[in-house]
Amino acid sequence: MLQISRLSRADWFGPLLATIIAIVLIQSFSATFLSAYNIEILLLAIAVNALVAYAQMIIIAIGQMNLSVGAIGGLAAISFAGAMEVWGLPAPLALVFALFIGVLAGMVNGILIRITGISAFVITLATLSIYKGINLGITEAQPFYGIPESVKSFGSAILVGPIPLLVAPTIVVTLLLWFMLRRLPIGRFILAVGSNDHAAALSGISVSKTVIAAHAISGLLAAIAGVLVVARLQIGQPSIGDDWLILSFAAPVIGGAILAGGHVSTMATMLGVVIVAIITQALVLFSIDPFLVQVVLGAMILAAVGLNRLRARQPLKGSM
Repeated sequence: MLQISRLSRADWFGPLLATIIAIVLIQSFSATFLSAYNIEILLLAIAVNALVAYAQMIIIAIGQMNLSVGAIGGLAAISFAGAMEVWGLPAPLALVFALFIGVLAGMVNGILIRITGISAFVITLATLSIYKGINLGITEAQPFYGIPESVKSFGSAILVGPIPLLVAPTIVVTLLLWFMLRRLPIGRFILAVGSNDHAAALSGISVSKTVIAAHAISGLLAAIAGVLVVARLQIGQPSIGDDWLILSFAAPVIGGAILAGGHVSTMATMLGVVIVAIITQALVLFSIDPFLVQVVLGAMILAAVGLNRLRARQPLKGSM
């Protein structure tokens, strides 16, 4: 009983329970929900959306927000596709270039925030417009079609059963991110700065370097998500990332992240992504207006924030 009580206080327990209940309920109303095809569709969505959520989660951990997650991912995506089509770069080099763009864009956010002292909300709102403008300037609002067969094959390949190969990078990133936040100094620095940046500075942590590093990691994660979308769609669309903002906040908040910073959970955020994907897929299965997805996501964010405010008044235990 003691072990069960301890598990129930873990951040991931609530989202896991909600995931199981949602799967059981939806399956009871739709026998096709757990079909191989639907599982594949769910996993494809989760593979990309988890990275988008992680990109925001790492910024929430330092008590800030990044409104430019989608713009960075979109810029990295068209950089990846454009480098292959226009410059003729092989896919591995184009990948390195795209990831560099993501890291650079994230670092610019962090540097501007620390140099100017302006809030991350304002800075990333501005850079959202800048990065999107660069995107449209490069593409002239036209897609890049010259995606190599190797990239297309990766985006459509199946790992085993209904599990697409596209989930492999996300699994690796999830494990690395969990390890970083739990075991590495940079992870502890990020959480310390989010909890109390003044106390972190007094303890010898460089707040500026930590904030810049967090934004660089966020940019890297957004860039990986953008590259995966290109592989999945088999085209470099300039609109990639335009609809990521609400999702990027929904999953971490559902996963128990505290918006004031200092407390996030990789595993709970992943479960938040799964919950959002399940609800979205259920609306499609039941032929409900897809525009309702945005309404549901907004309601879920409000509910999760309310619950987290209540939990914040109690000691935090069992973080993962």
